[in-house]
Amino acid sequence: MADNARSWHVAGSYFEACNCDVICPCRRQGGQKVASRSTYGVCDFALSWLIRNGSAEATDLAGLKVVMAGSYDDDEEGQPWRVALYVDESADQRQAEALGAIFSGKWGGAALRQFAANIVQVHAVRRAKIALDHRPSNWLIRANEFVEVRAREVVRSDLPVTCGIPGHDRTGDEVLAEVMRVDDAPLRFEVHGRCGYASTFDYRSDEAASR
Repeated sequence: MADNARSWHVAGSYFEACNCDVICPCRRQGGQKVASRSTYGVCDFALSWLIRNGSAEATDLAGLKVVMAGSYDDDEEGQPWRVALYVDESADQRQAEALGAIFSGKWGGAALRQFAANIVQVHAVRRAKIALDHRPSNWLIRANEFVEVRAREVVRSDLPVTCGIPGHDRTGDEVLAEVMRVDDAPLRFEVHGRCGYASTFDYRSDEAASR
């Protein structure tokens, strides 16, 4: 159950990468699940959200950035996520607290159940200098020295490819990530030439969604 749930809404652009081969087994192609397991049995990932517009009650969140890195094992019951969350260093205290609560799932939200319900451990919530570029063929994630992802190439598919984290109701592009590197103990991994995905997102709290 969400802690101290309140009304909030965030929307904008989304970009991620993980260590699976393209097209990621988590995706759907033409509405059908690609596969049932991660390519290598363990999924290491980096996710990013650029908030174009949004607020948590009276707190404005527009223009802020969030990055999450984490990992899960297909063979662990429930495939629980263990993550680190990076919050835009330009956020003030109220904004930072709101972003941490929203993207860790503490404040609920129908769309966030697609991933936040799987989070069982948050290794750290850090303020970070975050650079995000979600423009086609210029995709970038950087959070201090902890996270770096770069991608330029779209992976072509005859069927539409969707991802559950931004929502299968939203269109997007499967991409080939040149590099995904995370170095923030206990999360440490680096891969090249693996999958990524770019789309948009629109998340709302349970209260906001019910209006």
